[in-house]
Amino acid sequence: MKLAFLYAGQGAQHVGMGRDFYDRSPLFREVFDLAPVDFDLKALCFDGPEDRLADTRYTQPCMVAFAAGVTALLFQAGVRPAMAAGLSLGEYSALQAAGVFTPAQAIALVAFRGKAMAEAVTGRDTGMAAVLGLDRETLAAACAAASPLGTVEIANYNCPGQLVIGGDAPAVDRAGELARQAGARRVVPLKVSGPFHTSLMAPAGEALRRRLQDTVFGPMAFPVLFNCKGDVMEPGDTIPALLERQVQSSVYLEDTICAMAAHGVDTIVEIGPGKTLSGFVRRTVKDIQTYSIDTAEDFDAAVSALKGA
Repeated sequence: MKLAFLYAGQGAQHVGMGRDFYDRSPLFREVFDLAPVDFDLKALCFDGPEDRLADTRYTQPCMVAFAAGVTALLFQAGVRPAMAAGLSLGEYSALQAAGVFTPAQAIALVAFRGKAMAEAVTGRDTGMAAVLGLDRETLAAACAAASPLGTVEIANYNCPGQLVIGGDAPAVDRAGELARQAGARRVVPLKVSGPFHTSLMAPAGEALRRRLQDTVFGPMAFPVLFNCKGDVMEPGDTIPALLERQVQSSVYLEDTICAMAAHGVDTIVEIGPGKTLSGFVRRTVKDIQTYSIDTAEDFDAAVSALKGA
């Protein structure tokens, strides 16, 4: 078995996340209680309200705290990956698992990142939409045709047949219309607070560049596959540059999953609320075994299966 961890991103969060882990595990409680944020992270995760939890300024540290707690429990159980990746903010959890960041560092960084992303498009009418059943090239052509109305780009390459576009709302709407005309099965507007992973996030990228100048990076214990590359680092790449680039460029998750398979991964543990990423894996590579850890019950089942394997 060659195991990889895959960390969930924004959109998977839900009220109540982490409560069962917190109630039974001192190690998980320690991560949550020491989270360096200026709000009550535990209360927001456990009790909401949902609209505040969905605000990127709060979602990001909550998700990374959850992931850090579950990762600590997996390590305690003797389950360690050969490599890791994450969707968007999940990349910080992958780096934390690999030892590049401490849990406190990762939580503080994504709290900063969330605020920078929210501020990047303050007062600008933006949007995102999932496009189902269309290939990359056809959707890229639709975005180009809609660009006279503003910025619109492919933000996420999630899996075959599922792409996400983002940018200025009029251009996103027009690109969605053109995508439907070109044969898209559905175009679904997303309830998000900004056009994430598009060039409109350039101010957030610049803010991250400055913030990361003062960050101490630990040695990487195992390879991390980066969103903006869809694979591991290459000579000349640096983690700060890749994180700056990540916030304002496309997430190549489908490519990441294919790269994991090419590196010999045959088992993936999805860490975070929900099971969305496991679905992406199954639609991308047929022969990878997946486990999803959202609840303490999921954790017990996954660890039992992995230890048995």
